[in-house]
Amino acid sequence: MDFSFTEEQLMLQDVARRIARDVIEPSAEHFDRTGEFPLDNIRVLGENGLMGIEVPTEYGGAGMDPISYVLAMIEIAAADAAHSTIMSVNNSLFCTGILKNGNEEQKQKYVRAIAEGREIGAFALTEPQSGSDASNMRCRAVRQADGTYVINGKKSWITSGPVARYIILFAVTDPEKGARGITAFMIDTSRPGFHRGKTEPKLGIRASATCEIEFADYVAQPEDVVGEEGQGFKIAMSVLDAGRIGIASQAIGIARAAYERTIEYVKERKAFGQAIGSFQMTQAKIADMKCKLDSAMLLTLRAAWLKSQGKPFSAEASMAKLVASEAAMWITHQAVQIHGGMGYSKEMPLERYFRDAKITEIYEGTSEIQRLVIARHETGLR
Repeated sequence: MDFSFTEEQLMLQDVARRIARDVIEPSAEHFDRTGEFPLDNIRVLGENGLMGIEVPTEYGGAGMDPISYVLAMIEIAAADAAHSTIMSVNNSLFCTGILKNGNEEQKQKYVRAIAEGREIGAFALTEPQSGSDASNMRCRAVRQADGTYVINGKKSWITSGPVARYIILFAVTDPEKGARGITAFMIDTSRPGFHRGKTEPKLGIRASATCEIEFADYVAQPEDVVGEEGQGFKIAMSVLDAGRIGIASQAIGIARAAYERTIEYVKERKAFGQAIGSFQMTQAKIADMKCKLDSAMLLTLRAAWLKSQGKPFSAEASMAKLVASEAAMWITHQAVQIHGGMGYSKEMPLERYFRDAKITEIYEGTSEIQRLVIARHETGLR
């Protein structure tokens, strides 16, 4: 078993690290405070191949592998989780969805624009009444005599929704078939019938704009169907498997940032005449933080490796996402505790890490859903 990275993987990691250090980290506090969408920074990521890491070069991407994606995501997330959320949606959900299921024309038109950072993509599955129960959707796409589809309905919690040019939408085309009656569509938000709701005032990842979107007699052409009619739910679930590797990587980045700040702090901070890192209770916390961080990293790399080999990775992605997200929440919690009052202050980024970590336990499948996926994989029971 070889745990080393290739030269190409390390080079991409270095590119991501330099952008994170020089561009993203200095502006992270500003974007968190204002909630502005960091469009210029996202353009920089796109220009350096980070918005389409696994996208083949013929479609404008970097042509790299899933492990490269993990390494790059961690670096960006360590600087600011909101930037990594935007990066994750573009890479894992949008580009993967089209590459796996779209036709050549869709790949050239939509994947290239997103991978090069010229446009922003989004993924619209969740609705106001359906979160974990994703198949319980009401957004309808009714096929007309001329082959077009008229779409009506709402989607909620759409990451990058306020700024996205293109969106992969999942809508019901045959209500009687349940999950098998859902179809995926490519939505161009510049067309009539598409409307954006207010940007959500979120606890964390505040620079990652999120909103509700609504369709009112939006007309989709036959060529806007992604894959085949009725395959939408299957497409969504397979794409979320890849997305969970991205969120696991994001969680690791957040946790690593909190951990590294804590290591520096416990060496410098003095109490009772000695560095607080010499206290056994602090050392116990540090040891547990390190173990959780490395466990999450290894599980995530395993899932990414399986994906790169073309092997099944659904359960492994869920394990990685579950462990990494809960590790991020626990590590940031302990980091705030160790920093005491300063950890609670906005003068330091610890409280931002803490706020940002929580969402990793929720989106792209809650921790509860990950446990169901893992248990069902192990038992074969539903």
